[in-house]
Amino acid sequence: MSREKTLIPSVIEAIGSTPLVELSRITKGIDGRLFAKLDYLNPGFSKKDRIARQVIEDAEKDGDLKTGQTVVELTSGNTGTGLAIVCGIKGYPFIAVMSKGNSTERARMMKALGAEVVLVDQLPNSTPGQVSGGDLELVESRASELVKERNAFRADQFQLKANFSAHYLYTGPEFIQQSGGIIQGFCDFAGSGGTFSGCTAAFEEHNPAIQCFVVEPKGSAVLAGKAIENPNHKIQGGGYSISDLRYLNRNHIDGFIEVSDEEAIEMARRLARQEGIFAGFSSGANIAAALQLLKGPLRGKIIATTINDSGLKYLSTDLWK
Repeated sequence: MSREKTLIPSVIEAIGSTPLVELSRITKGIDGRLFAKLDYLNPGFSKKDRIARQVIEDAEKDGDLKTGQTVVELTSGNTGTGLAIVCGIKGYPFIAVMSKGNSTERARMMKALGAEVVLVDQLPNSTPGQVSGGDLELVESRASELVKERNAFRADQFQLKANFSAHYLYTGPEFIQQSGGIIQGFCDFAGSGGTFSGCTAAFEEHNPAIQCFVVEPKGSAVLAGKAIENPNHKIQGGGYSISDLRYLNRNHIDGFIEVSDEEAIEMARRLARQEGIFAGFSSGANIAAALQLLKGPLRGKIIATTINDSGLKYLSTDLWK
């Protein structure tokens, strides 16, 4: 089968418009359908490429980012990778500030893409490979210091509207268009909350009946209003015990789903074996949550979710033992 080839000016234009695939092998024997958006096929191997592009282009448009100015952001690795790509192409020095608890592959990839990577020690009681909310606070503190030291632009994924806009303007509408508008449910693992917020806002305009669920680590479900029992969970990229995500519209939340480390790991492995999708912890969490919904409140429905990043970013972790 031939594919039309269109020349693009840079890899930035390759961000987004990722495929939507039905996971019919994962859902075999289950009443319902599951669609997954393959955002690990973005140039930086994660959905965070979308917000990296939006943050930088919005800052350029608004005059908040000057020619040659340094860009700084805290990251678990994915936003940093996207920013390294966009900043490298556009000529902005980029500093990624990351906890030592995140996988080493991410730091190496960002360095290869031209970023300066600043690694921050974890708290004494933290577990290597498992980043807690307290660990993230240390990263935030160092990022703020660097912004002042370098007179840098802060590409703040937790505060800037671009995080919401990238998914409201593009990801959500892509789900609707690619599915033919038949999606009845949606779930997403909450990190900065941008994907959930943007997509659900787009869904609300298309069809308010679509039921949307926030996915959180079991024992660290603060958005659901629960006490923290497991701050050192393994699902990297979210579940940092942040309850006041700026753009998370609670009117768009129909419920909360908790997923354990073991469930996320097993589902990521099943995705690889059964669907040929090599993804990370949070993608496994999304699929595990979707199956909970198909077996429960959304039995017989059509659910959509995202494949957030590539399993290549976790080869040094116990995900692929």
